[in-house]
Amino acid sequence: MRVHWIFCLLGTLPFSAGCEYEATTQLQRPPTESNQDNRPNFLLIVADDLGYSDIGAFGGEIHTPNLDALASQGLQLTNFHTGASCSPTRAMLLSGIDHHLAGVGVPVESAAYSQLRQHPGYEGHLNFQVAALPELLRDAGYRTYMTGKWHLGYAADTIPSARGFDQSYVLLGGAATHFDASPILPSSIAQAPRFMQNGKPIDLPDDFYSTRDYAQRLAEFLKRDGGSGSPFFAYLAFTAPHWPLQAPEASIAKYRGNYDAGYEALFDHRLRRQRELGLIDDSVKGQPLTHGIVPWGDLSLAEKRESARKMEVYAAMVDDMDHHIGAVINTLKELGEYDNTIILFLSDNGAEGNTADRHPLFKAFVEDCCDNRLDNLGKPGSFVFYGRGWARVSSVPNRYYKSTTGEGGIRSPAIVRYPAAGDGQRRHDGFLSVLDIAPTILDFAGAAHPGTEHNRHAIHPLQGASFRNVVEGAEKPVHPPQHVMGWELSNHKALIRGDWKIAAVHPPYGEGSWRLFNLAEDRSESTDLCDEYPGIFNEMLILWQDYATQNGVVILDESSPSGAVHDCDQTVP
Repeated sequence: MRVHWIFCLLGTLPFSAGCEYEATTQLQRPPTESNQDNRPNFLLIVADDLGYSDIGAFGGEIHTPNLDALASQGLQLTNFHTGASCSPTRAMLLSGIDHHLAGVGVPVESAAYSQLRQHPGYEGHLNFQVAALPELLRDAGYRTYMTGKWHLGYAADTIPSARGFDQSYVLLGGAATHFDASPILPSSIAQAPRFMQNGKPIDLPDDFYSTRDYAQRLAEFLKRDGGSGSPFFAYLAFTAPHWPLQAPEASIAKYRGNYDAGYEALFDHRLRRQRELGLIDDSVKGQPLTHGIVPWGDLSLAEKRESARKMEVYAAMVDDMDHHIGAVINTLKELGEYDNTIILFLSDNGAEGNTADRHPLFKAFVEDCCDNRLDNLGKPGSFVFYGRGWARVSSVPNRYYKSTTGEGGIRSPAIVRYPAAGDGQRRHDGFLSVLDIAPTILDFAGAAHPGTEHNRHAIHPLQGASFRNVVEGAEKPVHPPQHVMGWELSNHKALIRGDWKIAAVHPPYGEGSWRLFNLAEDRSESTDLCDEYPGIFNEMLILWQDYATQNGVVILDESSPSGAVHDCDQTVP
């Protein structure tokens, strides 16, 4: 039997009418000439800015039947880590190499990009010092497809059609409005959205909706080439629920009134639900109501209505994503490929904690571009974030948000379903990361990584490890107990070694100085242990410096907050 993988890197998804995953359905395709190649297919699906607790299997109230069914029949990864933001994660995902080496040391939209781009590893695109996963799979005989968000290069030699994808329908940049190609950032910060099909510019259809169209295009690719006899690698990269929050009116209507009790009540609900599911124990409290979040009871009635409406739109976007994931699953069933498919699901980073007033230019852009009256929120022409209060909810039980190196920025929900491993929910609590995905896919595909040279370029060897043994049911850890992984993004820093973590998160969230945590005992990163364990703290600092040196991390200004000397405060504010 040929095994096919669906790698779905997403987050939260609500009610899905008509395309729900049928947990009891078992379809077997009879042997034909089309399955002579017994290697697995891969479908990699990535959600954009989805928080750890947003889907039902991870404690969320949003109705996500397709993803929850995958979790109930498969493997739930509770300790899976990504990069701190979109393009760094995507660079690691498609290379198995740290993003500072793979070409995206900082996103091209970063204020520091122009100062850093002359350094190796900061080219602003997936560089040629790494072998791109679709290139390796295509060389190994796979059909390769991509739809959705690329965010790894604009030049002719760095777009998907040049980096290994046979068929592609993509947004080249980091995000766009969800109903058209309107810009989401001032022209001084980023290029206008550009869409391409197979390397050629395209205009979007009048009825475009990102989530639906990306899923439908992928289904079309699969249907057109079904029965070709070759396995496929398909990459579905949603732009939902990335800001601006927009969804069809009917989808938003499903959630009317669901969030009127406010973000503090929902935070408590999700925390309780995670305890009931056995994801956390009673000692885990989640991050406190800080970082400028106004208590719900202190908001005016108009502010509550507006805030609740934003969360309704967010939930609708997740709902739509689940619905269209269900449609892709149905396509696999129609093709007789469903039971030959392994499904992996996760998000690209944590919840978005920024707001539209984060920068004067951006605030002015939003005020000029859009109609954000209450009755128009979520419709074409509106432009809103859901705010830090709801982002705190999406991060439960983790601390901080996207772009930081707190667990709320770098820990993602992840699910794998592999029929050969048998049905029935399993959980794996061992450390895994986005660096491990490419090695795992290559392992199942029987395709060797080229090592240190590819297409006449010197390349970096893989840094991740295959977790095939875990997918197939083994309890053996993928990484050793003292495994080390480091992070840096725009001077936010972190390093994890086993249960220990050091992190430096700068304002407006942290104070910028290093802190030491034991994640096994303090999932919410609440208590700084540097005074109690100075030896471990100093060892971790040395390890982070080793990580930075080995991966070419460039820090522009060590006098900035996250370069501050540790003050050994006992609690993080």
